[in-house]
Amino acid sequence: MSTKTKILVFKMKEIIYTIVFAVLAILLIIFLVLIIKGHSKKSSESAKKSTFSPGIYEASIVLSSNPVNIEVVVDHEQIKSISMVNVSEAVTTMYPLISSSLTEIASQIVQNNSTENLVFNDENKYTSIILVNAINTALSKAGL
Repeated sequence: MSTKTKILVFKMKEIIYTIVFAVLAILLIIFLVLIIKGHSKKSSESAKKSTFSPGIYEASIVLSSNPVNIEVVVDHEQIKSISMVNVSEAVTTMYPLISSSLTEIASQIVQNNSTENLVFNDENKYTSIILVNAINTALSKAGL
C-alpha cells in the first residue's frame, strides 16, 4: 500500500505543478492583453489630444532651385493656419497648382487638427504629398 501512496503522491505533485503552470500562463496572457489594451487607449487618447508649443513654425521646400517656405501657426491645442511665404513668381508660374493644393490641404488639416487621413485630388497628388511632408516637418518643430 505504501508503494501505491508514493505513486499517487508523485502523480499529485505533477498535477499540482501542471495546475500552477497553467494558472501562471493564464495570468501572463491576461496581463499581456491588459498591457496591450491599455497602451492602445493611451495612444488613441494622445492622438486625439494634440499638444503643441504655440508659435509660428516654418519648413522649407525647394522647387526648381527656388525655396518656398511653408508657415504653420499653432496654439496649445490646435493648428490655426497654414500658408506659403516667400513664394517667387517663378514657382507660381512653373507650379500653378501649388497654391490651390495648399489651400485644400490646409483646410483639411485645420479642420481635423491632423495631417492623417487627408484626401488628395488626382491632378495634384504629388504636389500635395510634398506640401504635407513640409507641413509635418514644421509640426515636428512645434512638438507633435
